[in-house]
Amino acid sequence: MESYEIRVRPMKEFKRVVSHEVAAVFVDGYEKDLAFLSNNREKLIEAFQKMICPDVFYFATLEGEIVGILACSNNHNRALTIDKTILRDYFGYVKGSIAYHFMKDEFNKKLSCQDDTGYIECVATAVKSRGKGVSTALVSYVLENEDYHRYFLEVVDTNKVAYGIYTKLGFTEFERIKESFSKIKGFKHRIYMELYVSNK
Repeated sequence: MESYEIRVRPMKEFKRVVSHEVAAVFVDGYEKDLAFLSNNREKLIEAFQKMICPDVFYFATLEGEIVGILACSNNHNRALTIDKTILRDYFGYVKGSIAYHFMKDEFNKKLSCQDDTGYIECVATAVKSRGKGVSTALVSYVLENEDYHRYFLEVVDTNKVAYGIYTKLGFTEFERIKESFSKIKGFKHRIYMELYVSNK
């Protein structure tokens, strides 16, 4: 099996501003979910780079290029702060307002978890780098370098690849919630998985 030299770094410790590149991977990773907003990739990138919280993001590089991202949020910071004004400015009043309505609870809501818990979200890999271990490298880095005792995450039932990766890393399923409007959204359940780690 071919191995790749993947390097992971915390966004907050990187000297160069990389919010545009991080947002580009986010937009590509969630292309289907964001399609209702716009088909203009650059416009999506510009909007979302303004809402990223660098304190909780990590990025992976392959041959010097950012090819993967992950946010390890907590009960103080989430991956994105969804801003109604930004969404309306970029996508128009109606689409921006609808997007804000649907995304604010997903991202702006404070996590109801303990200080010793990290929430892994916004995991995405550039299309050309999928299948090369980027997601595994990102999650492994966070598990080794963060100080949380418990980690949890959410994955939809159609994302078999991600579910397999998390299972191999030691995550176990603890809850499965049926999704409303599942036919429109393309999946039936949100699966919640967790992993407890001993104190380092």
